[in-house]
Amino acid sequence: MTDTLTAPVPAASIPVTLTARAASQVAQILKGENEGTCLRVSVQGGGCSGFQYDFRLDAARNDDDLVLERDGATVLIDPVSVEYLAGSEIDYVDDLIGSSFKIANPNATSSCGCGTSFSI
Repeated sequence: MTDTLTAPVPAASIPVTLTARAASQVAQILKGENEGTCLRVSVQGGGCSGFQYDFRLDAARNDDDLVLERDGATVLIDPVSVEYLAGSEIDYVDDLIGSSFKIANPNATSSCGCGTSFSI
């Protein structure tokens, strides 16, 4: 897998799903933000396994972003990150060690114990 894309990837060809729990949490977070603000999920180099997930609020929607909408929640993913997230499911978990967004990524060959970084 390369670190760059030469052309945007059609969203329909690389599915990324958002669970109902994740959509509910995103919608709750966005209630207190300015209109047009979305959750941006991206993959960056770094972390203890080589790549790491980044979650942040973003009001800038790019033409080539993959846009996931569900139950009042909007999640944006840039085209480079879509390549690394192909087939992934974005979920929200609340357990004894805390609550967080978790990504079940079928492309990851290994990940760290905390689940925020992975390798391909």
